[in-house]
Amino acid sequence: MRYFIEIAYNGKNYFGWQRQPKQVSVQQVIEESLSTLLREDIKITGAGRTDAGVHAKQLFAHFDFEAINDTKALVFRINSFLPKDISVVNIFQVKDNAHARFDAVAREYEYVISLRKDPFSQDFAYQLNKTPDVDLMNKTAELLFNHIDFQCFSRSKTDVKTYNCVISKARWELIDNKLTFTISADRFLRNMVRAIVGTLLDVGFGKTSVEDFQAILNSKNRSKAGASAPAHGLYLTKVKYPEEIFLPIE
Repeated sequence: MRYFIEIAYNGKNYFGWQRQPKQVSVQQVIEESLSTLLREDIKITGAGRTDAGVHAKQLFAHFDFEAINDTKALVFRINSFLPKDISVVNIFQVKDNAHARFDAVAREYEYVISLRKDPFSQDFAYQLNKTPDVDLMNKTAELLFNHIDFQCFSRSKTDVKTYNCVISKARWELIDNKLTFTISADRFLRNMVRAIVGTLLDVGFGKTSVEDFQAILNSKNRSKAGASAPAHGLYLTKVKYPEEIFLPIE
């Protein structure tokens, strides 16, 4: 039977989501915990892979196992087993062909910036000492909706077959001293969100014009875009699936 596992984690102490040969990853920790509790070698497939230091408020993965009689009890047990910076929110059965990565129809990220020195958010927000032009960044972000190929914001060495993504939301919001960028799309490329944030901040600080931003989009050249924003301000916040992959509630 196939199960989805809903996960949240603080990525500070991990070398990203995906298993690495000589580094500790979130996937590795969860697989080892599940394998110990279920007494079987469990492999999980995630909806995507976050880079080192990136956080997730919601990420789904799937795994196969014989019938689990009490998924709520398993959630309690695995949370008692996992380190404090990883949490399992839910485990539930789905259709046998459901796939956490390929069936996802939308993903949403947030990038958080603190505009004052804040000792309580230093590991969870990029700290800046001045405020960029938020209105100009929002105007520039609208250009993303008219574009499909985002190779200019992709990590250079990647094995994707296409750089095409459809962005449905890209918006900055300033509340008090907290600046948040929310972006939604059908899929994202490696390093894409952090590269977009870094380039939009260049616009907000007058280093890059709106016209320059459009030229960067057209260039398909990562070296033309701005530097990537630091990993610790980025959160995967939502993954959406079509209703048909879920089993009906009896």
